[in-house]
Amino acid sequence: MTMKKLGFAGVMIVALVGLSLATQAQVKKGKTRPLTTKQMMAGLVKPQCAGLGEALKAAPSDDKAWEELATKAALLNESGYSLMDDGRCPDGVWASACKNLQTASAAVLAKIEAKDYAGAQAEFKGVTASCGECHKAHKK
Repeated sequence: MTMKKLGFAGVMIVALVGLSLATQAQVKKGKTRPLTTKQMMAGLVKPQCAGLGEALKAAPSDDKAWEELATKAALLNESGYSLMDDGRCPDGVWASACKNLQTASAAVLAKIEAKDYAGAQAEFKGVTASCGECHKAHKK
């Protein structure tokens, strides 16, 4: 092979590897269900996370407020599983962040169920850390 052909082959290999990695890094949707990852984030994860964070700025005033917090924490927990399901998980960073979301949201939920406001606030930091972990690697 000539140097020119080797150079072209090298460029093509690098381009294909780059394209392959880019494809793996951003999962747009699952393999069999129509919900896109962007839709899941916009319709489930972001509203529940933002709502939980906002609600934890002050102690819940009654049982209904505690129930609303519990629902938000439980939905975040479920999203940690859904984000791994249906072929959405492209790599170890994503898997680790989802596992951390599952663990942290379960801890928040346990504190909410115990009506431990300060504990729920403290555990919520783990939820936002799990989001940051994944977004750093995958969010454009």
